Amino acid sequence: MPVDQASTGAFQLKWELRKHGWARCHLAEGSRRTSLTVSYGTDALADLVSAAGLLYGGYGERRTARFFFDAEPQELRWVVRAGEAAGEDEVDVTVYRFPDVGVVPALPDAEGTVLWRSAHPRGVFAHAVLDAAQGVLAEHGEAGYRARWVLHPFPAGPLQDLRRLHLRDDGCPQPH
Repeated sequence: MPVDQASTGAFQLKWELRKHGWARCHLAEGSRRTSLTVSYGTDALADLVSAAGLLYGGYGERRTARFFFDAEPQELRWVVRAGEAAGEDEVDVTVYRFPDVGVVPALPDAEGTVLWRSAHPRGVFAHAVLDAAQGVLAEHGEAGYRARWVLHPFPAGPLQDLRRLHLRDDGCPQPH
């Protein structure tokens, strides 16, 4: 990790490929922690990286990214909002759990159980997502990722887009 966000208590995200078709997504901020088990039924890492990139929409645009991880049989729905009342560069992250991915895509968020809720500057969230995805790439490479994740390739394009936007708009001094 280029910046030790753990030492500052800032938001952290780690993506850990497990056995064939499974991953763990670890979230932490200060003393709060949770881990999500994710199946390859969705292109989960690509959805996460793409959602972080969406937060860099046009000036004054209210941006919300919604996607879900398939946790077989559960749905883990992410709602990531930027530009809310807290400020243009503030990002609100909420992860909801629903009991059955096959039944709930149309259910309102309020029907789910909140597993994680936090707010961060956009640059902190983007940095955490970048670090997680780059950590997976460094450990497994694109071919190793595909061998473990099977149904989906490593999200190289969305990762490059997020890196470019983060460096350009957040003024991050770290090499990515």
